[in-house]
Amino acid sequence: MEMSILLKRILMMDGMRRDILIKGNRIAKIGSVREKAEKTIDGKDKAVLPGFVNMHTHAAMTLFRGFADDMEFYEAWPKKIWPAESKLAGRDVYAGTKLACLEMLKSGTTCFNDMYFYSEDIARAVRETGIRAVVSELFLDRKEVHAYDIGEKKTIKVMDAIRKAGGSRVTPAMGPHAVYTLSKESLSWISGYAREHGLLMHTHLSETRKENEDCVKKCGMRPVELLDSIGFLGDNVIASHCVWLTKAEVGVLARRNVTAVHNPTSNMKLASGGVMPYPEMRQAGMNVTLGTDGCASNNSLSMFEAMKTAALLQKSHRWDQTVLPAADAIEMATANAGRALRLEIGKIAEGMLADLILIDLNRPELTPRTNLQSNIVYAANAGCVDTAICDGRIVMEKSKVRGEERIMAEAEKTAERLMAKVG
Repeated sequence: MEMSILLKRILMMDGMRRDILIKGNRIAKIGSVREKAEKTIDGKDKAVLPGFVNMHTHAAMTLFRGFADDMEFYEAWPKKIWPAESKLAGRDVYAGTKLACLEMLKSGTTCFNDMYFYSEDIARAVRETGIRAVVSELFLDRKEVHAYDIGEKKTIKVMDAIRKAGGSRVTPAMGPHAVYTLSKESLSWISGYAREHGLLMHTHLSETRKENEDCVKKCGMRPVELLDSIGFLGDNVIASHCVWLTKAEVGVLARRNVTAVHNPTSNMKLASGGVMPYPEMRQAGMNVTLGTDGCASNNSLSMFEAMKTAALLQKSHRWDQTVLPAADAIEMATANAGRALRLEIGKIAEGMLADLILIDLNRPELTPRTNLQSNIVYAANAGCVDTAICDGRIVMEKSKVRGEERIMAEAEKTAERLMAKVG
């Protein structure tokens, strides 16, 4: 039997109050609803938004929050993060991912695009917490980083395991890490397999100046040029960071219909130096989304923080207050992401999947209610989220997620056990 939820007279982003009827996992009607539902929520002091979509995460890295802070990237990762990751087991990734899912739900994220190891355990954590995710099996083939057996039999097995463990709210994808951790041959094989089987590819691209310089020294081409030369780029590619790009490279990505993920907080914390060329991307017609990156390089999984930081960084960098306005930031965190993931999410419309969040308007930081969009981007925080609905089910109500204390306690124990192994 389908569950039904009625949001009564709730404030929408256009400033109008409407009823929203949810039946099963879909939005059935928007407008004046006379029909009764099993659950009715009074929208008098609430606003509704599409659930946020965090487009670049390594969710289980919640276990490394604060572990390698204030260190240079090429010191922290080879000396601390990669050795620690080599000690991970599936149960660790499961516990770290559940903690990430909890943090994301409590800050209004109902879907995330993940890339990490032990993808079956990631999918299991997603299923149990009630969130939605695209789960990418992480591929690397440089033994000095991580050794990973890339092959068709292994890939088929992993994709099937993700589907089985995650259920209908999990979409399997490919996760080729980056040009500096994969050979040209591996990148070609992965892209061919992904296209043949209709899979998305989630990768890192032009995150640092060193990445670009090393690629030029080794291959005589910049990362975008290299990927384009082997036919890697296409509309199934989600490229995270895209910081060190030329205008010509933006044109290539736009022509290939690649989606970019802006991770401003991570880029600033890791001192990546460059800033994603957002205005040029928009002008070229690119689909641009938002992400947080993992907690080793951001510490927070809040999309409120990502929206505000992105908007402020772009304005400051361009000396232009009109760049990346609040409405754009919200689109990047919702509709643009849904389009990139090929999922019916990110918009509040009849027939769309019911992934919604309800904001408590009785908050000092949301007062006065002069401009809801601006308040969401520049003033709101995770504490403003009252309710999260994913796939038509209430997964958080009155800012509480079922079992959250147990999830945090298990993650704390897991992190302690992991740090003891690392030494």
